[in-house]
Amino acid sequence: MDTLLKVNHLSVSFFTRDKEVEAVRNVSFEVGRGETLGIVGESGSGKSVTARTIMRLLPSPPSMVKAGEVLFQGQNLADKSPHEMEAIRGRDIGMIFQDPMSSLNPTMRIGRQIEESLIKHRGLSAQEARREGLEMLRMVGIPNSDTRYMQYPHEFSGGMRQRVMIAIALACRPSLLIADEPTTALDVTIQAQILHQMKELQRQLGTSIILITHDLSVVAGMCDRVVVMKEGEIVEEGTTEEIFAAPKHPYTQNLLNALPRLDEKKRPKPAPAIIRSEDGQPLLEVRSLRQYFDMGKGQIVKAVNDISFDIRAGETLGVVGESGSGKSTTGRAILRLNEPSGGEVLFKGIPLNRLNRKEMKIMRRHMQMIFQDPYASLNPRLRVEDIIGEALDVHGMTSGKQARQKRVEELLEMVGLSASHAPRYPHEFSGGQRQRIGIARTLAVEPEFIVCDEPLSALDVSIQAQIVKLLEELQQRLGLTYLFIAHDLSMVKHISDRVAVMYKGKIVELAESEELYTNPLHPYTKSLLAAIPVPDPAIEKNKTFTVPTESAKADPYSLEHSRFVEAHPGHWVAVASGE
Repeated sequence: MDTLLKVNHLSVSFFTRDKEVEAVRNVSFEVGRGETLGIVGESGSGKSVTARTIMRLLPSPPSMVKAGEVLFQGQNLADKSPHEMEAIRGRDIGMIFQDPMSSLNPTMRIGRQIEESLIKHRGLSAQEARREGLEMLRMVGIPNSDTRYMQYPHEFSGGMRQRVMIAIALACRPSLLIADEPTTALDVTIQAQILHQMKELQRQLGTSIILITHDLSVVAGMCDRVVVMKEGEIVEEGTTEEIFAAPKHPYTQNLLNALPRLDEKKRPKPAPAIIRSEDGQPLLEVRSLRQYFDMGKGQIVKAVNDISFDIRAGETLGVVGESGSGKSTTGRAILRLNEPSGGEVLFKGIPLNRLNRKEMKIMRRHMQMIFQDPYASLNPRLRVEDIIGEALDVHGMTSGKQARQKRVEELLEMVGLSASHAPRYPHEFSGGQRQRIGIARTLAVEPEFIVCDEPLSALDVSIQAQIVKLLEELQQRLGLTYLFIAHDLSMVKHISDRVAVMYKGKIVELAESEELYTNPLHPYTKSLLAAIPVPDPAIEKNKTFTVPTESAKADPYSLEHSRFVEAHPGHWVAVASGE
């Protein structure tokens, strides 16, 4: 295979006021023409820094390439002037960034952003660029491309914005495409579509791909070879089959072991040390809950549309579904963070909708929430001791400064942190540590019921495994009850006792965790399970992908006229009327 890109002994450092941080150390690898190379590792391993160094996108200062070279088609990119690099970027090397919303210009129409690259790098006229831009949107699977072409980025979903980024990156038919975490935090079905689209375009255009990710399941189906990075260094390299069949380095083995698999049996759950209410009785009862939003001009969004379920004391109920299915809105409506439009929520038999503001404040001691983004939900101006202590102050749970400090330290140790972390600010912690701080704040008021709203989203697989283990240990030790919201079905299987599947504001299936995964009944549940990548190249590379028809894309699982039936004991499923 001809070598397209060669990275030789690359070392990159960042200089702060106090010290030099070695982000990449002596990294070497090659990419052949038409090949897909996966670069995997946890956050901070140097993956993205390596990619941005190849593209010459790192600001200097504070960064500096200390050693090494990047040879693209035999030419050293370090020798190129800024003007020459502008010509190479987009024309010869394209890049898909992790967050498409921050990469797309919010003030420009989508079509104009595609045309910009075509006019600059291929010298097309405005009319030719528009024709080519529309073709690119069709090529990446965006329906109604004529209408979509004139829209702005905020009018697209996350998956659609990522497709637009692919269209821009491939518009000039580059020889190399660098995809930096292109599917992070996307739903499994959207992820499957994006990866399928990249493989199809690679087949059509012969483009080489560097896929940067922390998800080894994605690598299994996409890559020919894999480079594993840890703390700025390459610790292992080989073909995808070699890495998955016989990983040599302990770090690679740990990454693979941290991945939950659907074909693994669910571990038995230990009995809780504390029974906080009558065992087996519903702690929470949700009856015909509705949450509608008036968008103006007569448009009503039915985010949660007449759903009912119970959660028993000490149980974990998983709620899964794609973005926009109503999962998070359900959690917020239960806690009355959003005032429900209708229905009833009973906690220990008490109807929450009948409580006044003062009574609801008292009730919130027993019902708490772990939010999706721990950085956005932690006040950046407060120290950790005050973030956790604030909850204690609001509910009057400690008397005196010394008792407060002691309780904060106990909570930090409970979630695997130490007392030394108390004086620090949120920005001084990693994503996983921030999530632990959020959990400590939640536990401060000694709740019985916790809504976990996507607590694992965008975390590395090893950190996800740590957070899940922590939640399970806390549940067993403190007798907690969870509503666990997620779009990662693999992880939900292992933490949940039962699982509810949501689609367009409704629950379409509800069953015991093991039963739902081994015997899914609703077509939507089957589609979610089929889209989950597994860490096995033999399975992933032989998967077939069916692109939905235009009518199916609009609403493949219509629930306008449906009813909920018990297919067999404990397994409920929504069916269309007349079936």
